[in-house]
Amino acid sequence: MITISIDPIIFSFGPFTLRWYSLIVLTAIGVATWLTAYEASKKGFKKDDIYELAMWVIPGGLIGARLFHVLDHWSDLFAANPISSLYIWEGGLAIWGALAGGLLTIAILAWRKGWRLPSLLDAAVPGVVLAQAIGRVACVITGDAMGKPTTGPFGFAYTNPHALVPQLGVFYTPMPVYEIIVNLGIFALLWQLRKRRWPDGMLFLVYLSLYSLERLFLGFTSSYNILAWGLTQSQIIALTGLVISLALFILLRKKAAARSV
Repeated sequence: MITISIDPIIFSFGPFTLRWYSLIVLTAIGVATWLTAYEASKKGFKKDDIYELAMWVIPGGLIGARLFHVLDHWSDLFAANPISSLYIWEGGLAIWGALAGGLLTIAILAWRKGWRLPSLLDAAVPGVVLAQAIGRVACVITGDAMGKPTTGPFGFAYTNPHALVPQLGVFYTPMPVYEIIVNLGIFALLWQLRKRRWPDGMLFLVYLSLYSLERLFLGFTSSYNILAWGLTQSQIIALTGLVISLALFILLRKKAAARSV
């Protein structure tokens, strides 16, 4: 059992406040952008085009991430003070919302520019899942997205009044730690699989299926609101993503096998 006393606020200067959450999320975004540009350049895309794309995808992802989080926690966190839904710097981003917002933005821009969307998504997913692992470090420091209270053997308690846990001094299941471990494992696997000559889009579907499995099972340790069928919003989205990704994966495999005959 571990007690964390780190202040989520690094320093304040007048109205400006630098938080660990913001700094780590920005680092994760930078890593994802750089690695996507590196991988995309091997697939015939220009790095400058990828960096330009990121200028649109990042806001789209952040808007989606915040929107999903606010919808999931409206009744218990934001209904009494709706303006606080805009305080994105204080934490509270739903990763499914980030993926949905980012994917929609990429799809629109790829369509307008005539880019191969499946190939672009394959280039992006190693950087995306690595960024997800880095981003969860922010949750560990700030106490965001912790799981249910636990009596052990592994739990985090927070003592700093700026921590985002529901109650100080209570040990919670460190769900972000498990996500970091699994996300790093997915990254290592994707990094190897990207060398295979698969049909465009296959690597993205591997990522989506594995990440959906992760979110589905780890969701049982979370303290998020139950939406339906005993599942949280994140788990329902994960189950949907798993079914869709597996169906498309099988379809691509069959098409690839038919072409090779």
